[in-house]
Amino acid sequence: MFDNLSERLERSFKILKGEGQITDINVAETVRDVRKALLEADVNYKVAKQFTDTVREKAMGQHVLTAIKPGELLVKIVHDELTTLMGGSAVEISLKGSPNIILMSGLQGSGKTTFTGKLGNFLRNKKGLKPLLVACDVYRPAAIEQLRVLGEQLQLPVYTEPDSKDPVSIAQNAIAQAKRDGNDTIIIDTAGRLAVDEVMMDEISRIKAAIQPTEILFVVDAMTGQDAVNTAKEFNDRLNFDGVVLTKLDGDTRGGAALSIRTVVDKPIKFIGTGEKPEALDVFHPNRMADRILGMGDVVSLVERAQDQYDEEQARKLQKKIAKNQFDFNDFLDQINQIKKMGNIKDLMAMIPGVGKAIKDLDIDDNAFKSIEAIIFSMTPEERTNPAIINGSRRKRIADGSGTKVQDVNQLLKQFEQTRKVMKLMSGGGMKNLAKNFRR
Repeated sequence: MFDNLSERLERSFKILKGEGQITDINVAETVRDVRKALLEADVNYKVAKQFTDTVREKAMGQHVLTAIKPGELLVKIVHDELTTLMGGSAVEISLKGSPNIILMSGLQGSGKTTFTGKLGNFLRNKKGLKPLLVACDVYRPAAIEQLRVLGEQLQLPVYTEPDSKDPVSIAQNAIAQAKRDGNDTIIIDTAGRLAVDEVMMDEISRIKAAIQPTEILFVVDAMTGQDAVNTAKEFNDRLNFDGVVLTKLDGDTRGGAALSIRTVVDKPIKFIGTGEKPEALDVFHPNRMADRILGMGDVVSLVERAQDQYDEEQARKLQKKIAKNQFDFNDFLDQINQIKKMGNIKDLMAMIPGVGKAIKDLDIDDNAFKSIEAIIFSMTPEERTNPAIINGSRRKRIADGSGTKVQDVNQLLKQFEQTRKVMKLMSGGGMKNLAKNFRR
């Protein structure tokens, strides 16, 4: 996400590296390069021009302190302006209805149905709500089944009328059903088309008029660049939606939509999708996105994702097991699953300041844990609980069962034992015991 833009901006800032002061000439050269970087990222031309004009004006109006280098000052100005460009601060989804009625809109293939499931999962787990998902896409045959399967996976109720071709009545009937069943939030997935057309716009306008939603979200594929911004404008002119959802930001996107859409339609980006997993949904924070674009990482989001997977009761039980040196492969497997739920491995690592650039060209497989899991799954319940009994013949059987080599099994057992020792030392006396152990 934004890798090419980040690299180009970094090159732009190097123009000022080593300069003693800001001048008309070096600022003009840097800003010109920044504008090129934005245009290459598919940012709207008018937005890019307005952005760089503001940056130039603020840079020339600054008195550079001796402790601040010109390059560092320009990075700060660009960071602040990127944050402003994308909305300034996070905007929450409106949840003031009784019930809340959320209407999804967007083109076919933008990820509306997947996001509908993700949003239901988010509102239940983060807001304590009881969502009902509603299948109102009566044209795409797989849409109703896709939402039904998603609901089943997430254990969320889904309202469908497979034999009906009237999305307005389906939506109205769903709201009545939700009120009977005590669902306080209704998320309505609507039909999309391959391009904006009058039939689609008329239909979703009729749905809006009939149900009076508390929130209308426009879902757009970030990989479509400026086309996404143009489509958003057309939808907003007809629907006057409340917020934007950018999907597929984990793909090879240039980032132009994220940087342009707020200015063009004057509506906030509320959520971003960063993968297919139900948990791969983040509230959009402009300042954190500016951090990522400028290669500063995003530790706050990383910590929040970790906290989402943190179970206090489970942590207490694990702490007791570690203190008694009873940490086993079942616990190890639980920790792997928690990490996997946090999202794409490369995306997570890029949130650590300084790491994003270092791993840019590395091919980090999101299935990196597969061989480890295969080895653990090939162990008997007794072996997982008590790894000490795994002798040579057992190692050979585990390797054959997992499709790996004996050396791989040996390496995992060695790493596991080292991990268990470190965890035991940390729980028994913290860093003091750990340092003492390494001095021996």
